[in-house]
Amino acid sequence: MTFTQKVKRKFFRHIGLWPPLLGAGIKITKMQSDLKYLQVAMKLHVWNTNYVGTHYGGSLYSMTDPFYMLMLMENLGRDYIVWDKSAFIDFLKPGKGRVYADFQLTDERIQEIKDYVDTHNKGLFDFEIEIKDKDENTICKVTKTLYVRTKSSLRKKHS
Repeated sequence: MTFTQKVKRKFFRHIGLWPPLLGAGIKITKMQSDLKYLQVAMKLHVWNTNYVGTHYGGSLYSMTDPFYMLMLMENLGRDYIVWDKSAFIDFLKPGKGRVYADFQLTDERIQEIKDYVDTHNKGLFDFEIEIKDKDENTICKVTKTLYVRTKSSLRKKHS
């Protein structure tokens, strides 16, 4: 593992100290070194409980917020810009206790995004995340739309 990979791995290990994640009690529980898979989890605490005693919706969304963007940035490389564009959350059932979400990027999906963006200079890509409870019941589904652009297309635009 290179020095840069070690630094990035350490960043992801400690991203839970970032105030929005720390405040909600969100932790990375599993992570592949190539950043193509990770899992985050959140226990039900006083500080992330809503009025009726279940997980606060904003905390559930926070579980999904930065991860696909960061994973895609790392896997596409320096020639691409990645931004969160939009998100939709569908609450299916009250979240109680520990909940978790898995994030997976396949080599095929990464190549599909690169091929599209290399041809069209930019594109929008959807990622669906299911947040589940300890019994693997889906609590909510979040759809994140990411905007990806080539850096070279920005250079041409500003030349």
